[in-house]
Amino acid sequence: MAKKKAKSDDTVRPLSKNIDKLIHEPARLMIMSYLYVIENSDFIFLRSHTGLTDGNLSSHLSKLESAGYVDIKKRFKGKKPQTLLKLSQRGREAFEFYRKKMEQVLGGLNQK
Repeated sequence: MAKKKAKSDDTVRPLSKNIDKLIHEPARLMIMSYLYVIENSDFIFLRSHTGLTDGNLSSHLSKLESAGYVDIKKRFKGKKPQTLLKLSQRGREAFEFYRKKMEQVLGGLNQK
């Protein structure tokens, strides 16, 4: 007797192809989530709330900036450099699309 495929198999596979892998990486997902909610931040605030190192945060922000998801502006506050971060419109739309796709994927899973 053939096994019937679970609904989750049929639902998850096609939807998971549409998941933005750039956002899906845990550190970048955390960065995008913070910037989506608070709208803008400076580097120090984001570093302290994500727990990422300077280099790690900087590397992930560069990837998000290259994709057009994050706007990065550097300025001086007095004599100290300050890096300001915010989601671009494209980043906001990409995050909303990602969130909806993940809700569909997770909503399609069978509970045991």
